[in-house]
Amino acid sequence: MVDYTKSERFVTEPAGFKMREKIPFLGGSQSRLDSRQVLAIAIPTMLASITTPLVGLVDAAVIGLVGDAVLVAGLAAGAVVFDVVFATFNFLHSGTSGVVAQAFGRGDALEERAAVLRAIGVAAISGLVLVLLSPLIAEAGEWSMNAEPSVTAAMDMYIRIRLISAPAALINYATLGYLLGRGDTGIALILQLLLNGVNIVLTIYFGVYLGGGIRGVAWGTGCAEVAAMIAGMFVVVWRFYALPTISPRRTFDVGSLKRMLHLNSDIMIRTLLLMGAYFIFIRQSAQLGTSTFAANSVLMHFLLVADYVLGGFATAAQHLAGRAVGARDKTAFLRAVRLTAGWGFAVAAITSLVAFAIGEHVVRAITKAPDVRSEAVLYLPWAALTALSGFLSFQMNAVFIGATWSRDMRDVMLISFVTYITSLFALERMFGNHGLWASYHVFLLVRGIGLLSVMRRRIRIEFAE
Repeated sequence: MVDYTKSERFVTEPAGFKMREKIPFLGGSQSRLDSRQVLAIAIPTMLASITTPLVGLVDAAVIGLVGDAVLVAGLAAGAVVFDVVFATFNFLHSGTSGVVAQAFGRGDALEERAAVLRAIGVAAISGLVLVLLSPLIAEAGEWSMNAEPSVTAAMDMYIRIRLISAPAALINYATLGYLLGRGDTGIALILQLLLNGVNIVLTIYFGVYLGGGIRGVAWGTGCAEVAAMIAGMFVVVWRFYALPTISPRRTFDVGSLKRMLHLNSDIMIRTLLLMGAYFIFIRQSAQLGTSTFAANSVLMHFLLVADYVLGGFATAAQHLAGRAVGARDKTAFLRAVRLTAGWGFAVAAITSLVAFAIGEHVVRAITKAPDVRSEAVLYLPWAALTALSGFLSFQMNAVFIGATWSRDMRDVMLISFVTYITSLFALERMFGNHGLWASYHVFLLVRGIGLLSVMRRRIRIEFAE
């Protein structure tokens, strides 16, 4: 390990910045973490996150105006393939957030800076590689989905256009991870609102006003990613401008890079399995017919809404758990887990109740195709309950990322994925689409309960005297 100077290890905020309130559990303080601190992180993140599924709803509504189930299915298939590819790089968000949160808990400002610089570098290079590989990715997506030719054609167009903005999208992952790791949810909220607001406006403009359809939806999203990247890089440069110059040895320290690769590889495997489960769900839907495929694609928006609504408390859990680990404060860690779990359950219950109450109206707003509407309404209860069955997995996953317990998180995901595949073969064969939805609920429940059971052992190891 490189022996850095004392001045390079611990640096306060640069001149011109207001010092953040002292971490309540840092340095042996007796003040207790409470709900106000959780909500201060969760609410801005929730407000930012809730606009993301709204973007998906707008995309679906723009295509749904045509009233063609084939185009709805093509957009859904293209979005799934794109999400699977980009989820591979989710570590740029999750890994950066966990490392930054722990550095923040220790008061190590330069390690926060080094962590985000490493992530931005990896993001830029990875994004350029994805641009070069876009034809192969599109072909692989078409082969794996095995959908009807008309659906495949629409999907191919969407994927190729969206991948043009891959470098910008991945850099946004790294920037957001840095901000959430520090608990700077206000700035993160502004950037997410910018991204999603521009996305909605340009999607409607290109897709409806200019009549671009799926092509317009893809270009609107790509342009929004670039706009958000420019704004995010401005924030990062502004935050670091007055700090002492960090040495390349610190940024690219071999030990730090090894830890980053280890953490990121585990998160990547976990993310690939998570997206694999989602991809299998969509692919099996396609085998049940175009109407069922389109209906499930519409209903998956309810799962995404639940994910993003609960994401605020997951972000709070990730940040507060990471800070507690960095500060070596077991009491604060346990308090953070309890508070975020309690709030997560309450919000999940409300989300499910709202989905039951207005779900049919949402379905009718998304699509005009009568066959898709009837199918979606039939299976709506399954989608409405995903918030309750999934809240624990979302929250515990965030705790493990904040604590950087990546290996355990990976192993539990492997067990959950195998259980999901096993139940899928049994239940779908007997109950069709009902069995497909039931299997996905099994996947969410096993993952959450599995992480909870492992956490007790990890706490004993992490906070051992």
